[in-house]
Amino acid sequence: MTRVLTALALAAALAAPTVAAAQTKPSLKDPASLTEKAPDIYRVKLDTTAGPVVIEVHRDWAPLGADRFYNLVKNGFYDDVRFFRVIQGFMAQGGMNGDPAIQKIWGRANFNDDPVKQSNKRGFVTFAKTGAPNSRSTQFYINYADNSSLDSQGFAPFGQVVSGMEAVDKFESYGRNNVPDQGMITAEGNAYLQKDYPKLTVIKKATIETAPAKK
Repeated sequence: MTRVLTALALAAALAAPTVAAAQTKPSLKDPASLTEKAPDIYRVKLDTTAGPVVIEVHRDWAPLGADRFYNLVKNGFYDDVRFFRVIQGFMAQGGMNGDPAIQKIWGRANFNDDPVKQSNKRGFVTFAKTGAPNSRSTQFYINYADNSSLDSQGFAPFGQVVSGMEAVDKFESYGRNNVPDQGMITAEGNAYLQKDYPKLTVIKKATIETAPAKK
């Protein structure tokens, strides 16, 4: 009996690391598991229906924002995601997942604000937030114009479009007064957007690319 118990205990001990590893494996269903530190500088390619867009992210501009964006891109959060709020002359906003089960989780996964070190100028990329502190989650926007008035409101750019701004300029807009309802996106995801806003620009796939070495 003692020998059998010892064997069982040994088997349990050997299995324990496997269970622990499984519990910490990055998953879009567990925001707490997506906390990898981003490189100091990296690039993200958005393969959109309007054309390719490359964003260069600088971690020293907004480290928390850079880390969140890196983890979301790396784990496929932005694949098949729409730019649902596009206002010409202002900005293009996207970043709500098309799967309601995923979006409901991440809509509550807010992270802390970064100090504003760069300005919301044309081509700069920034996480969206409400008027409340520490309310950023997954939504981001690309500035169409010099929106430096947003700087004092706590909107901290973390990256800049370095290629494909001409594609961003072509993102589909339904107008300032015809923007999809975020509650409906959360509840029904892409099914709602495909039905009522079928022309929205889609991020077919987002991928991490290595930034060129500094000269």
